[in-house]
Amino acid sequence: MVRYHQKPDNHRQATEQPAVSRRVMLIASGGLMLGIGGAVGCASQRLAAAKLDTTPAPGPHPSSRPEPKPRAAGTTSTTAKTAKPHPTAHPTPHPTDTIVPARPVYYVDDGPMTIALTIDDGPSPIYTPQILQILEKYKITASFSMVGENVTYYPSVARDVADAGHVIVNHTWDHANLATLTESQTRAEIANAGDAIHTAVGRVPTFFRAPYGAWSRTTLEYCASEKLTALDWSVDPRDWARPGVAKIVGNILENTETGSIILEHDGGGDRSETVAALKIAIPRLLDEGYHFRSV
Repeated sequence: MVRYHQKPDNHRQATEQPAVSRRVMLIASGGLMLGIGGAVGCASQRLAAAKLDTTPAPGPHPSSRPEPKPRAAGTTSTTAKTAKPHPTAHPTPHPTDTIVPARPVYYVDDGPMTIALTIDDGPSPIYTPQILQILEKYKITASFSMVGENVTYYPSVARDVADAGHVIVNHTWDHANLATLTESQTRAEIANAGDAIHTAVGRVPTFFRAPYGAWSRTTLEYCASEKLTALDWSVDPRDWARPGVAKIVGNILENTETGSIILEHDGGGDRSETVAALKIAIPRLLDEGYHFRSV
């Protein structure tokens, strides 16, 4: 049985938000919108109603980011990466209780050299198909954190992801910073995205990822009430900032270890560097002995 790990308490708190815009693409043709107008209209009404809420927004609950750990000199990559102990796993909820985790999940625990790849902010009609081809070439699965609005624009791309056996994660309706929203607004963001994903692929997501890694107590409580696993990451190569293919690849290879959840993007802008980096990083990680799994 797969277990998930929370971040250890002694890691630094990261409050930085991306400096560049990761807002989703709002591209919709007239013909496509005829097919999805009902879903968008319903979601828009729900969000509009939520924004009338006058409850003060909760203070930000900054997410925690594990700091990269330098590889020990004189050790091989396999030895250095399998020797690190993991933090305590989530407790198993009692059937009659709703346990709210203190933090989201930062690691997977499914045996030695097992890692997870997550792809955020799509689906994209340009970059998602390219990433699917890479994953198919190397026979691995990943998890795609999808924005509800994008799903309504490109439902066929979302279906391609699901049909290929990958996990689809709820990533809010329009990539909102939930730490700045009221409780009703937060619920609407998550619920509307879940509805859009269910309409497109016929499945209800069981994982949720907060945009920017900005978690609030309200978000964690709502995830617990809806039986959504709150999912974060432990390796962030900052591909969204387009630092260059070499830097993305180098960051992934340097910081990935057993249990790592790697963050990459297929939406929110030009992701050609991400595609190029995955073509290099995935076979390198496989050569090092890693096994990919969906979260």
